Amino acid sequence: MPTFFRCAIRWMSYPLVFGGSAAFMIWALYTGVPSWPTTPLVAAVGLLVIAGLERLQPFREAWLDDHQDTSTDLLHMLVNLSVIQFTAEILAKLGDAVPASVRLFPIESPLWLQLALVAAVLDLSLYAMHRISHRVHWLWRFHMIHHSAERLYWMNGERRHPLHAALMAGPGLVVLLASGAPSAVVATWFGILTVHLAFQHSNLDYSVGWLRHLLGVAEIHRWHHKRDFEDAQVNFGEFLTVWDRLFGTFYDSSGKLGEAEVGLHEKDYPKNYFEQLIDPLRPTSARPAGHDYSLKDE
Repeated sequence: MPTFFRCAIRWMSYPLVFGGSAAFMIWALYTGVPSWPTTPLVAAVGLLVIAGLERLQPFREAWLDDHQDTSTDLLHMLVNLSVIQFTAEILAKLGDAVPASVRLFPIESPLWLQLALVAAVLDLSLYAMHRISHRVHWLWRFHMIHHSAERLYWMNGERRHPLHAALMAGPGLVVLLASGAPSAVVATWFGILTVHLAFQHSNLDYSVGWLRHLLGVAEIHRWHHKRDFEDAQVNFGEFLTVWDRLFGTFYDSSGKLGEAEVGLHEKDYPKNYFEQLIDPLRPTSARPAGHDYSLKDE
């Protein structure tokens, strides 16, 4: 592939695909277009474009090959996007019903400010639950599914146990529900986040430059999936890195992954979707959540 096209894919993929998807969803929000099915359809187009770009310019050629995980990841993605969409719709509809006299969410504010507030609340919830899931044993058992992937590519962002997916977003959704956040704003943010998570876990050789210090993109997040957990317990942020910076878990790992492997030390972790759903419920041993997660000097 000519150098020009390589550079274009590397530097323009995220702003064009993610930015374009987000812009279309926000336009739909402003114009009153129903979030269903508009937002999921736009997100689906974004995911397919990312999948295609991976084939053109992969971060690692070996990650293009099926690792006996494609069908499993597809099921995870379909189930989890449905669970999150359903949960968000139900809770947000309840939020719409909150009486104006007790509504705390600033629905009179500009839509961009409402969207930013929803994003901040949900992102903090996701960060907190993500970090706790690496410390609390029973939560780690559920979260192991996400880290069991031995390659990173566009579908890994939704490789989660559905119960854990709901738990991750649950606290933020409850806060938004109780405060009366509009359902359309919540649905729009989930659609935007879906495209971002595909980029965050993608096998695409792309870069956002200095913006990696603000956004939880693949350059930063791949380190979090390193098989050697002792120095990989950083960069928990789902969208923003502001929480990692505030709580001391940010690590600029851009260009440092090298040949390091991703996944779990447990080589016999199940690859079948239904076995992965059952595994956290079994009384079997797993890597202790209290393992030494302190960062090593680099």
